[in-house]
Amino acid sequence: MNPENAETTVHDHRRIGRELDLFDTDPLMGAGLPYWLPDGAVVRYALEEYVREVERKAGYRHVYSPVLGKRELYEISGHWSHYSADMFPPMELGGEQVVLRPSLCPHHALMFRSRAHSYRELPVRMAELGTMFRSEPSGVLGGLTRVRAIQLNDAHVFCTMEQVVDEAAAALGLIRDAYEALGIRPARYRLSLPGPGGKYVDAPESWRRSVALLTEVLDGSGLPYEAVEGEAAFYGPKVDVQIADPAGRESTLSTVQIDFHQPERFGLEYVGADGAKHRPVMIHRSIVGSLERAVAHLVEAHGGAFPVWLAPVQVVALPVTDAEGQVAARLVERCREAGLRAESVGPDRGTLGARIRAARLVPYQAVVGPREAAGDLVALRLRDGRQVAALPAGEAVGRIERVAAARGTGLWVGDGPDARR
Repeated sequence: MNPENAETTVHDHRRIGRELDLFDTDPLMGAGLPYWLPDGAVVRYALEEYVREVERKAGYRHVYSPVLGKRELYEISGHWSHYSADMFPPMELGGEQVVLRPSLCPHHALMFRSRAHSYRELPVRMAELGTMFRSEPSGVLGGLTRVRAIQLNDAHVFCTMEQVVDEAAAALGLIRDAYEALGIRPARYRLSLPGPGGKYVDAPESWRRSVALLTEVLDGSGLPYEAVEGEAAFYGPKVDVQIADPAGRESTLSTVQIDFHQPERFGLEYVGADGAKHRPVMIHRSIVGSLERAVAHLVEAHGGAFPVWLAPVQVVALPVTDAEGQVAARLVERCREAGLRAESVGPDRGTLGARIRAARLVPYQAVVGPREAAGDLVALRLRDGRQVAALPAGEAVGRIERVAAARGTGLWVGDGPDARR
């Protein structure tokens, strides 16, 4: 199997995750509460850093908020009346009831409300990689796709009505760019609308406006989409970016939502150009959704052969004999100084062929034989089977560094004549 085309093969992230020592669970920690092993933590951290950088460049400012809140907070937001079945029970604390938060948006609404705002400051873009909790039934828990403690890439934009379409469209653009960098193919785009029943906030005019605005965003994007009733959040419609696992099962990874409800409930205000107080609109936006679900999908989509910038080990040095061990160690040190994740695997771990096979998911295998050691050269084998003519070690490391820094899905710079099948 060619790992670069592994997305065409059915993979189970639970099996691969355990085989590659990415994550695991323990009954003493509890169902739906996976822990991350060092290699899995590398993937998660690289994804977190990517998201933070993208958000910073897009004008978001990052915050931290507590994972607990008073029950009253979620009564105001509407979560308690519309969503309490998915929340953990309240805990008594100092005569008050507190709960593990099911969402970050009420916290961000309070943070916006804590300071006065002028129309000149808007849009205010607030982002957080924060933990939230869902009381998922045991029967639906599985690997990283359905968990009880969720690390969410969340953000909220507080803006004027005139800014809503541009801000929501920009958020959708961030999602599309991230999917390209991660090698994720959306299954479809869905406009999630309210359905019948008492599940949704009773505010017909707000629903009409928010649905019209999201429809304008989607129509302007040129993306094909379908409208589906009964899939909206309780407070507003949303654009859901659907992904599918190799077996064809769909789930939502990323969202863009427009919310008139919580700004009203929390009394959010800004001072307009006319000197009067106005109500902002709240856009909820997640580029990669929960890190757990995102990593699960990446494991399955790539079969464990992650893009270079996400790979737990990016370069493995393979000395042919013990005599080249020190040269291989220096290469590893040089890679690490360049910010690359590298390790050396010597002859004590088997024949060269066996070590190459064991490192088949590592993007770059640097074979160090007598000729390379004598000339400070590196003979690279790429994960997809190509071999690169021997390069000076510094040049080889520099090229790998550029590929990793580009945060794309390619393996080599330019695929020029120095790379061959």
